[in-house]
Amino acid sequence: MRSDAASPISHLNVLNGLISSIGSSNTITFADEARDVLEVRTFPGFIDIHNHGAVGHDVNTATADELLQVATFLARNGVTAWLPTLVPDSDENYRKIINNIDALMRLQKRKPVAQALGVHYEGVFAAEKMCGALRSEYFKTFTGKEVDALPRLTSGVHMITMAPEIDGGLKAISELVRQGWVVSIGHTNAGPDTLDQAFGAGARHMTHFFNAMSGLHHRSVGAVGWGLSNPDVTFDIIADGVHVDPRIVAMACRAKTSDKVTIISDSIAPTGMGDGVFELWGGKVSVIDGRTQNDKGSIAGSVSTMLQGAKLMHALGFGYDDIVKMTSRNPARLLGLEDSRGTIEVGKRADLIGIDPNGNLAFTMIGGQIVDA
Repeated sequence: MRSDAASPISHLNVLNGLISSIGSSNTITFADEARDVLEVRTFPGFIDIHNHGAVGHDVNTATADELLQVATFLARNGVTAWLPTLVPDSDENYRKIINNIDALMRLQKRKPVAQALGVHYEGVFAAEKMCGALRSEYFKTFTGKEVDALPRLTSGVHMITMAPEIDGGLKAISELVRQGWVVSIGHTNAGPDTLDQAFGAGARHMTHFFNAMSGLHHRSVGAVGWGLSNPDVTFDIIADGVHVDPRIVAMACRAKTSDKVTIISDSIAPTGMGDGVFELWGGKVSVIDGRTQNDKGSIAGSVSTMLQGAKLMHALGFGYDDIVKMTSRNPARLLGLEDSRGTIEVGKRADLIGIDPNGNLAFTMIGGQIVDA
């Protein structure tokens, strides 16, 4: 049985961290405790597939304990699972980061914190013309060995964002897909023919749509036009109202439909820290009124949360069913984890959030445990 996300939840029984049954009263029963959720809508927890950190900790430099602090902050903001996301760095630091994420995945077990599902490498193989806030001195091309040289986790999802037009890019996509990576197109200036070849090689998703990719012109399709016109391509988008004008967010998501869109935060270390100037990625990032800017004057990630993104989508007229797809079901499907996450169904993880009538977070549950406020 599956719950209707557009209605207040019926009764849920949670056993051993999983949803064991769905009934007809407005309570959740777990660990011999019943919680009244009358007038609270219960949804599957947010899954953030693109997150560079928060509360002062950057994924590229954080220890396992600091990553756990990020995961705690995320849980308190409705995120039940995430992909720690790396910016381009040295091979030595990649190895250190992967070891720390491995350690995090051991630490997080049976804790009510956002569960790291794997790792997302952003921009290892990126186009310099579309580097955005990434450090181009660490960009790589593909000569045949670079994929095997990327450090991998002991277990978990491996996702990568890359530009197919770089030297050896199409061969890199084929090799990554062969090895089980989720390949997303981003930081790219590729034309439609190259993008078609990338799609054929197995890259079926696009990272932070509109940002760091060639735009749409009525005589030049660009990466944006290609993504919108190919019905089998999915994309994720930063719904912070800064990276993309909210009217364009609404237009693109309606054109693609909520079945093909994932909301991401693209959160960076200053998230949750307020305004100020922060050391990040070898430079300084300023945060003023929720907008980031690096030394080059570029937007440098977001200080928004998935909850804020969901609120924006609701304000733009998207219904709860659509928002659940974009924040939970679709990312779970993209990562190949839809059998255990992303919807409220018997047998799936009890990773749940409650939203009150004012649109505020009422509770987060991860693996059947309520997160402390």
